[in-house]
Amino acid sequence: MATIRAFRAERPPKDKAAAVSAVPYDVVNTAEARRLAEGNPLSFLHVSRPEIDLPDGADIYADEVYAKAKENYEQLRRSAPLEVEATPSLYVYRQRMGEHEQTGLAACCSVDEYDTDIIRKHERTRKDKEDDRTRHMITIGAQTGPVFMAYRGRDTINAIVERTKQSDPIADFTADDGVSHTIWRVSDEDAQGLIEEFKQVPLLYIADGHHRAASASRARAALRDQNSNHTGDEEYNYFLAVLFPADEVQILPYNRVVKDLNSQSTTKFLDALSKRFKLSEEGPEMCVMAVDPRTGHKYNAFGRPEKGIIRMYLNGKWYLLGIADEAGRAGDPIASLDVSVLQERVLDPLLGIKDVRTDKRIDFVGGIRGAEALEQAVNEGRAAVAFELYPVTVEELMAIADANEIMPPKSTWFEPKLRDGLLSHLIG
Repeated sequence: MATIRAFRAERPPKDKAAAVSAVPYDVVNTAEARRLAEGNPLSFLHVSRPEIDLPDGADIYADEVYAKAKENYEQLRRSAPLEVEATPSLYVYRQRMGEHEQTGLAACCSVDEYDTDIIRKHERTRKDKEDDRTRHMITIGAQTGPVFMAYRGRDTINAIVERTKQSDPIADFTADDGVSHTIWRVSDEDAQGLIEEFKQVPLLYIADGHHRAASASRARAALRDQNSNHTGDEEYNYFLAVLFPADEVQILPYNRVVKDLNSQSTTKFLDALSKRFKLSEEGPEMCVMAVDPRTGHKYNAFGRPEKGIIRMYLNGKWYLLGIADEAGRAGDPIASLDVSVLQERVLDPLLGIKDVRTDKRIDFVGGIRGAEALEQAVNEGRAAVAFELYPVTVEELMAIADANEIMPPKSTWFEPKLRDGLLSHLIG
């Protein structure tokens, strides 16, 4: 049984929502965050990435950074101003990116259910990132960015969501990246109905935001230890999430670029690949361009990756790496992923990359940037070879989580991203 809880959201007024909202803290570095927030004192990046308001070179984990986050949050509360709902509510949050649309429910989820694996995970977290967000939450007394979650949908839930979308939104804007964001407050009666309906949902799945969820658990433990009157009903026992029906969630590939061929010639590398795959070169007759309706990106219609085919760019040419023994991998939810095959047959044995999380010779390109970004990296000499992968499906992700397994590192890229600052959950 999944538990969801209404909460008193802290949010910007409708006419300031676009200015306040910001990309997630972990998809930009300091320089990118500073550039995005430039000239916009209301940008939530001043709270989520407060080092942008400190001198260049500041340690992003220094005491003054967290103090600046709290100072900036208080300033934003006054200047936006941010409003706190009078009563706990649930919210419907719709996103549109190109032809793709997804609609989720913003609610609070149980830390207990995260700890006991009713909320399933598929990714390992890093202690330094957990330390950072745990301290950030405790310092400002709020969770300011939601965890992106999925569940197997129910028609009864969909009906309430659709009914809510007929009301007037409390936020409605299109961000600079072209993604539109619309939020509605759920009526009190329907909120209670949704809470009851989710009791029929057996499991929830973290899609994106593992560090936020893990940090919420750690923040709860710290605040509980400080509270001699802890009851279990305090707001810190819950964390902010947006829950989407699994059939609406879009996963894009997380592609790879590698800086060199591990001291091999191109000929030797291709020869080694031909022994591991059905190797073919994309010729001019294959160059029929098509537009992906989900993202608007152009693809080579013949050579676009599909399950069991990895696309490779090398020396100005595209190649197809056909995986010959797909049937033999079908019973293993991890081994069946193309990203696993790439690691086991190419990155490790041929290119010498044992751990993609730590090796400096490999980099990753989110699928939202298209194949053009891979070509550019190779053509400009920043990489020797690039690999375009077929995206992991939501069903594959859930199967791996259900098996208590961990996805290969850097194997999923979720788009569109939820925005920080639109709905915050006060915990202290």
